[in-house]
Amino acid sequence: MADLLYELLSQPGAPSSNKTVADPTSLDYLTTLASQPLASLEATEPQALAQASHGLLLSLQSLSKKSHKQIIESAAHHATLRTTLPALAASTAELRNSIPKLDHEAVRFSTTYNKSSDNDVLARRKKALLLSRNVERLVDVLELPTLLSSAISTAPVNHSSALDLNGHIRRLHSLHPDSPLVASISAQADDAMRAMAANLILSLKAPGLKLAASLRTIGWLRRVLPDLESAPAKGAGGHDSQERVLGAVFLVCRLATLVTMLDALEPLRNLADQEKARGQTAASSGSAAWSGGQQTERYLKRYIEIFREQSFAIVSMFRSIFPGGATAGEGLAATSSRGGHDALEPLPSALATFPLYLVDMLLETLRVYLPMVKDQASRDSLLTQVLYCAGSLGRLGGDFGLFLAGLDIGAEAEEEWVEIVKRHRALAGRLESIVGDQRKGGL
Repeated sequence: MADLLYELLSQPGAPSSNKTVADPTSLDYLTTLASQPLASLEATEPQALAQASHGLLLSLQSLSKKSHKQIIESAAHHATLRTTLPALAASTAELRNSIPKLDHEAVRFSTTYNKSSDNDVLARRKKALLLSRNVERLVDVLELPTLLSSAISTAPVNHSSALDLNGHIRRLHSLHPDSPLVASISAQADDAMRAMAANLILSLKAPGLKLAASLRTIGWLRRVLPDLESAPAKGAGGHDSQERVLGAVFLVCRLATLVTMLDALEPLRNLADQEKARGQTAASSGSAAWSGGQQTERYLKRYIEIFREQSFAIVSMFRSIFPGGATAGEGLAATSSRGGHDALEPLPSALATFPLYLVDMLLETLRVYLPMVKDQASRDSLLTQVLYCAGSLGRLGGDFGLFLAGLDIGAEAEEEWVEIVKRHRALAGRLESIVGDQRKGGL
């Protein structure tokens, strides 16, 4: 019934092929109308329709008041679809046409940058990745020269740590000889070790150097010297050559200290020189006999005292530090008739000629200043002091008492020396007898 009414009301007289499908809402309303009596249709239905229309109008007004902005924006957006959809279609077509080219480029990229192929970019990236993974190790390696310099420059110097660090750097250099970084670090380590060796050598010039400190310093130098470029080559005579170098360095440093201590006597030497000039003036003018020499005596006493203490300390420390070296008497017993050094013979120890140099220093000073001392008691005291000095070195094999007989210090020098030597030996004999008696008494 509702379907028939819908057809009659919607399109009356239209062919069946042009009829539209019935709206479900309309069919429900027509079904409701058909079920009501005719009187209610005339009386209540117009009023209900008016109320429904008015309610719908109010809902539309409320909706337009609350959501008019959204509706306008939605309408504007829908209006842009006319241009957006064709642009999207064109972009989609362009993307579809670019897919084969993109696939070709992807294949070319995968072929070019394959892991099995040789490519400079990949090599640089691999190197960068390797560097990134090992950056902490590289930082540790780069800090090695700084740590070595700190161990050397920070007081007190930690020589053991410095030598351990230097050994570690040299092992790295032997494992990676072609690495520029390791070579640079090794060069910095060599400079630091040279600085440490220089500091150790300077410490040997300390005025109050003791045997224990000397042993420690030479021990460190024995470990440092093979790592330096100027160190002797390793081989059959490498150790002996190193010991000779260290011995020569030790003697040179201690000699420099001795010369410095003797140079500190310059005020006394100036007074002695002035006294000597006055004596020469008095002798040339033919005046009374020169009876001065007090300032010269003071200078010589102090000179011989320092010489005796330091020469004995130098030779005794050398023999304690280098027990395999030659004795001090080897140089004194050597004659000037020895020719040039034979290349096939081993080099002599540095101590072989060192006492000769010391004795020449003393004898030259005595030769210059002792003749100015005219007082016999003063001369005897000085000559006895010189004999004690010769005996002190004689205990180490460097007695130079025989050289004193040929010292030109005056016309009666030979008889004077003989008398002094006799008294010195007599005094030495009495001292030995006293010491012997004391020992027997103690037993």
